[in-house]
Amino acid sequence: MKLKKQVTVCGAAIFCVAVFSLYLMLDRVQHDPARHHGGGNFPRSQISVLQNRIQQLEQLLEENHEIISHIKDSVLELTANAEGPPALLPYYTANGSWVLPPEPRPSFFSVSPQDCQFALRGRGQKPELQMLTVSEMLPFDNVDGGVWKQGFDISYSPHDWDTEDLQVFVVPHSHNDPGWVKTFDKYYMEQTQHILNSMVSKLQEDPRRRFLWAEVSFFAKWWDNISAQKKAAVRRLVGNGQLEIVTGGWVMPDEANSHYFALIDQLIEGHQWLERNLGAVPRSGWAVDPFGYSSTMPYLLRRANLTSMLIQRVHYAIKKHFAATHSLEFMWRQMWDSDSSTDIFCHMMPFYSYDIPHTCGPDPKICCQFDFKRLPGGRINCPWKVPPRAITEANVAERAAVLLDQYRKKSQLFRSNVLLVPLGDDFRYDKPQEWDAQFFNYQRLFDFLNSKPDLHVQAQFGTLSDYFDALYKRSGVEPGARPPGFPVLSGDFFTYADREDHYWTGYFTSRPFYKSLDRVLEAHLRGAEIMYSLAVAHARRAGLATQYPLTDFALLAEARRALGLFQHHDAITGTAKEAVVVDYGVRLLRSLVGLKRVLINAAHYLVLGDKSTYHFDPEVPFLQADDTRVNHDALPERTVIPLDTSPRFVVLFNPLEHERLSVVSLLVNSPRVRVFSEEGQPLAVQISPHWSSATDMVPDVYQVSLPVRLPALGLGVLQLQQGLDRLRTLPSSVRVYLQGRRLTVSRHEAFPVRVIDTGASDFALSTHYMQVWFSGLTGLLKSIRRVDEEQEHRVDMQFLIYGTRTSKDKSGAYLFLPDGDAQPYIPKEPPVVRVTEGPFFSEVVAYYEHMHQVVRLYNVPGVEGLSLDMASLVDIRDYVNKELALRLHTDVDSQGTFFTDLNGFQVQPRRYLKKLPLQANFYPMPVMAYIQDPQERLTLHTAQALGVSSLGNGQLEVILDRRLMQDDNRGLGQGLKDNKRTWNHFRLLLERRTAAPSPSEVQESYPSLLSHLTSVHLNTPVLALPVVKRQSPDPGLRPFHPLAVSLPCDFHLLNLRSLQAEDTLPSLDTALILHRKGFDCGLEAKNLGFNCSTSQGKVALGSLFRGLDVGFLQPTSLTLLYPLASPSNSTDIYMEPMEVATFRLRLV
Repeated sequence: MKLKKQVTVCGAAIFCVAVFSLYLMLDRVQHDPARHHGGGNFPRSQISVLQNRIQQLEQLLEENHEIISHIKDSVLELTANAEGPPALLPYYTANGSWVLPPEPRPSFFSVSPQDCQFALRGRGQKPELQMLTVSEMLPFDNVDGGVWKQGFDISYSPHDWDTEDLQVFVVPHSHNDPGWVKTFDKYYMEQTQHILNSMVSKLQEDPRRRFLWAEVSFFAKWWDNISAQKKAAVRRLVGNGQLEIVTGGWVMPDEANSHYFALIDQLIEGHQWLERNLGAVPRSGWAVDPFGYSSTMPYLLRRANLTSMLIQRVHYAIKKHFAATHSLEFMWRQMWDSDSSTDIFCHMMPFYSYDIPHTCGPDPKICCQFDFKRLPGGRINCPWKVPPRAITEANVAERAAVLLDQYRKKSQLFRSNVLLVPLGDDFRYDKPQEWDAQFFNYQRLFDFLNSKPDLHVQAQFGTLSDYFDALYKRSGVEPGARPPGFPVLSGDFFTYADREDHYWTGYFTSRPFYKSLDRVLEAHLRGAEIMYSLAVAHARRAGLATQYPLTDFALLAEARRALGLFQHHDAITGTAKEAVVVDYGVRLLRSLVGLKRVLINAAHYLVLGDKSTYHFDPEVPFLQADDTRVNHDALPERTVIPLDTSPRFVVLFNPLEHERLSVVSLLVNSPRVRVFSEEGQPLAVQISPHWSSATDMVPDVYQVSLPVRLPALGLGVLQLQQGLDRLRTLPSSVRVYLQGRRLTVSRHEAFPVRVIDTGASDFALSTHYMQVWFSGLTGLLKSIRRVDEEQEHRVDMQFLIYGTRTSKDKSGAYLFLPDGDAQPYIPKEPPVVRVTEGPFFSEVVAYYEHMHQVVRLYNVPGVEGLSLDMASLVDIRDYVNKELALRLHTDVDSQGTFFTDLNGFQVQPRRYLKKLPLQANFYPMPVMAYIQDPQERLTLHTAQALGVSSLGNGQLEVILDRRLMQDDNRGLGQGLKDNKRTWNHFRLLLERRTAAPSPSEVQESYPSLLSHLTSVHLNTPVLALPVVKRQSPDPGLRPFHPLAVSLPCDFHLLNLRSLQAEDTLPSLDTALILHRKGFDCGLEAKNLGFNCSTSQGKVALGSLFRGLDVGFLQPTSLTLLYPLASPSNSTDIYMEPMEVATFRLRLV
């Protein structure tokens, strides 16, 4: 009786759906055909309109036939399995969209009202210097300033120092790039080791000598190659203050393209190395060469307990303005800071460069005469044609007077009578003769100056911290405190120009392939760190530590250093020579392969239900990698899982600290596939062809996609088996628009494929959340409409080309010097457009000669279903002096304001400034950029750093790749000609505003919680690790749920980093690094389909980890060098919004 009822109901359903479908077809065909027309810019004859209608009708009839046959199959399946109640499964509706069964459990979004106050509250007294305001106010007029070409004439009275002597610190330094025109190893062999060897002997010759060093990567390599005796001498030099290690990071990082995870990681790597080997603790930051400065760096340095810092490469017009207003030294404060806890004292060097001609004073012609490496007979000389002269008894009075004049003029630009004079350049002091020339000649000058009290000057060699300490002492404040009268500044120092209109905005995109690989490695490193720390803690607790491969720690250490090295300001920037780029790439890939091994070994242990069966065999890994790369410059190839009748298992790793619902796609060798959950429940899947081109399917490779819910930081298990389950194996339908091109399209009996030779009507894809329209002509995005809204939002996608100038100054690796506005990209042939539709995802791929543009919609509740997944496969290897851009033109009334992130850590408002050239209005975009008006916000999330701008109202524009044939005269000596096929991956999120932007958004702005989560979903994808095929049928795998409770959704677990013991093995402690994100509650947060709650910044760490206890917890400075409190029994912590906090944690 029950069976008859089911069959009757389903038969009635078929009839109703058929009638309703025909009604809809007639309705749609009668609908105005011009409603969404391809471009709409040309007239159509009545015949073509009629042809279009007939084509639409044919298409709808075919779709209707598919619907009915699908329902028939379902009825047959139901009658065959009529014993139990049918499971809820996706089904295809008459209007051409898939409907998913409702979620088995409700979602909640519970944000405390107190947590919403952060983005709204006032900040008390505003800083005197807000960089956005400064840029809007300055004329940027580049008036010739005389000997100081970009400045002005400086005058003084000899009596200015009658009451207080001028105190001069000359700071010898050598800037060593860990890769630029030579590789890291070649620089080390040919120059750096000689600099450091000479340093040890030459500093010991005279206790008055000083030297500054920044790059720990080089120092660590040298340390491994020197004797114990030399190491002891170095420790003495550090101890007595002759040698200062400044900043102490693994490198001097780029601040535009780098992500804050990597910035922190390279700082920890350097600081931990210094503590272990030298007992040194950095106090001051030194960044003379990064091409512009982010406000993230002062925050990180302050949290690492540094008190002062120095910067150099700032726009020449800003330097001039700051010099004129005595603002070159300031307290740098974060925009959200209301109590000055983020303040760090910052010194901005006033002149063109950090080399010796531009550091003693305003006149480079004179300063060059005091660079004693350039004495006649040497390999380099002064471009101003006046050489240095060795200092003798006969000339010391005259030479000292000339130099003192420069010192006095320079000191007029600052508020104190303490003066900093750097003495160095790239790879200086590599020969003993240079040490002698600089130190002997300067000492003679100092001795003369100091012997004349009437000159009111004291001059000496010093370190950077010697200078800052003297300044604080003269000001009567503690180190790091604000000296009286000094200004407070907020904001950043992008974009940088060193002269004329030469803006360094090209490097925001240069070599995007490696910018992308950098982020892939970063995501793997974070995931591997967390998994390794958890696996080791669980293995120790179970008494199995001796069986676990603890030696994987060496692979983690190698990857930390490779990622750290790549943050260098000539690496991730894309501004090194081609051979050096290859060297970086090989290091990145080797580390990536090593990290996959660490992840596989950790997942193997953690996913086993019975740990007593655990056996580690390095020759026979338990799991396979999710993908492989044949070379450092090759795109990844996903692993294909061969199926047969015995089950294949796949372990899924979720690197997020929150539970996630994601559509996971696997490649298999058969379209007949059944997938089961870890409990053995059959799951509905979408099966699709795998394409090698616009029209060719890859034979015997198929993509199986399904939504999977995974535990936070945990592991899930799927079981795959060959076999057909018509009810649950749901094929994608495919349409290929050939646009009149004569091409053959692959077909397969498992998938309905329709080929449409001509026709340019716009079309839409729909999910439960949105309807998205595409141009039938271009295959590109046109508009988005939420299902609960009538109004469509224009989001017009367009590709553009920038050329470069015909004059002598052209674009290169650093500079963007376009020849005018971008021109539309005009393809030689119209694109082939392929549309795939299915229950869990639908996508449109437009194949152009130089790019494949993919827009994918996920039909799942939660984060992934609320935004568009976009990717561009770019290949411009045949371009000559062209740059490819992607522009989104929307109806957002942005009024010249847009927002870009800094290092994925904070958001900086930007203004389009018409007074500046086009290239000056581009900014770095490591993770996101958005535009907004009182009604909505449109955010472009990115998985790789690229240059971004908003050059018109409602526009967002990204530079995807650049191919340039010439050097841009900044020392590289090459163009950008080693382009690769590169995937650029994005997510586009349209949010409704529930509250208009607050007035404070002029100076600060925050993403919504949904936007934060969208970003981490994009940047930390699920890793699918197939279990290697074995004879035993069931390896006894169980999901791994490491967290006992959910973290609040404004918390990000940045890292769980195993710390090194004395040897190369892990200690018992880990560094737990948490970030509490600042967010804007003024964006709609209803029906988001995922669970989220906040807790006013409180987290109970003691009960966070399932199956592990917290044996020890101590808050520390960011890089663990300073304990901030003694260890306590309490494991409850509190964090303010935006703060990053590090804890020394022992899990037992």
